Amino acid sequence: MSFHSTVESISKTMDEMGITELELERQFLFGMYRKHMHISKNSYNATQCAPTREFKPADREENITAKPSNAITLNSPMVGVIYLSSEPGSKPFISIGSKIKTGDTVALVEAMKTFNPVKADKDGVVKEILVKDSDAVEFDQPLIVIE
Repeated sequence: MSFHSTVESISKTMDEMGITELELERQFLFGMYRKHMHISKNSYNATQCAPTREFKPADREENITAKPSNAITLNSPMVGVIYLSSEPGSKPFISIGSKIKTGDTVALVEAMKTFNPVKADKDGVVKEILVKDSDAVEFDQPLIVIE
């Protein structure tokens, strides 16, 4: 059964029982997904069931403000949690204006209790850091703008 069909089925059952609200909660590897929604036969809208925070790799250019023509983004190599320093309270790997070289570690992505280094793939200067420490990141999500 597709997700859309499942939601329609739940909506129909809710209408039959007079239930107008539904709260979903699901534990994922990198956090909790919670969604409170009002569903009824008359107001069902598929966008109500979309995750509250959704990253689309095709939209990555929209996430970068005034990207210079010679700038590139360094994207996440995997799904995980991003760390901008080697341990809590220590100096971050990079900051805006930092000069980096190819192969420098700029962040760590934790996936399945393993810390994977994110390395620069070009020399340059960090122009923008698009994530915060301990953010959940998706595969191919832009992390850093390098010029």
